Amino acid sequence: MATAAHWIAGARLRTLPAAIAPVLAGTAVAAYADAAVWWKALLALVVSLALQVGVNYANDYSDGIRGTDDERVGPLRLVGSGLATPGAVKRAAFLSFGVAAVAGLVLAATTSWWLVLVGAVSVVAAWYYTGGSKPYGYLGLGEVMVFVFFGLVAVVGTTWVQTEEWGTTGWAALAAGAGVGALACAILVANNLRDIPTDTVAGKMTLAVRLGDRRTRVFYGVLVALAVVALVVVAALTTWWALLGLGFLLPAVPATRVVLGGARGPGLIPVLQKTGVAELVWAVLTGVGLVVGAA
Repeated sequence: MATAAHWIAGARLRTLPAAIAPVLAGTAVAAYADAAVWWKALLALVVSLALQVGVNYANDYSDGIRGTDDERVGPLRLVGSGLATPGAVKRAAFLSFGVAAVAGLVLAATTSWWLVLVGAVSVVAAWYYTGGSKPYGYLGLGEVMVFVFFGLVAVVGTTWVQTEEWGTTGWAALAAGAGVGALACAILVANNLRDIPTDTVAGKMTLAVRLGDRRTRVFYGVLVALAVVALVVVAALTTWWALLGLGFLLPAVPATRVVLGGARGPGLIPVLQKTGVAELVWAVLTGVGLVVGAA
């Protein structure tokens, strides 16, 4: 039971902020345009959460059967620790993707059917991140996937299904997607920075392995700075009240100090939590600013 609790706690560090933040940010932009549709926002949240859970299970399964998690520093994995069978974890991944697909189909039926294609691409990208014979996560492209799908696509998609228009609102959603995506990437960068030694041995050529320890730490700092720049762009396109989102620096700055200070192994695990909190705070406070500015 304790082992299962550790796995769930570790999964939360990755899942909840990355799933909730883009929906909050996208809905806040829609609310600023006086076009928020709350039942669509809830469906978008179901899609986002189900995809994130599916990605976690898919990564757990694929890394586990490859033996990548045999020597792991971070939170336990189900397959790698023997807590669950590979088949059970694989079924859980596809069940999660199925839930996302059903919710996505409802959104597509009430807006535009081309969203089905976006959803299908998202699921394929989620699976082949570490799945298949040549997973792109092992080629250093994981951060690209996270930025695009859990940043730009998630935020812009959430806004669009509610407003069904582009204009200034669309550009604001794109900037918000860049901010949320940058912090989602920072979570992955911190995770992969911690795992450089074991990933190198396992042949998992993440971006952190390719960049090396020092440049990966700098990259983390660049991503936090990008989140600040994106927030300023959102404020310039909407209302300066959006700068309330700068409150995300309260958890982000200490996390950045730890990363730039040279922490390794288990010392980087708290950074994952702080960065996840920073992403959520970015979305919540920016959203509050947009709602206040609209009022």
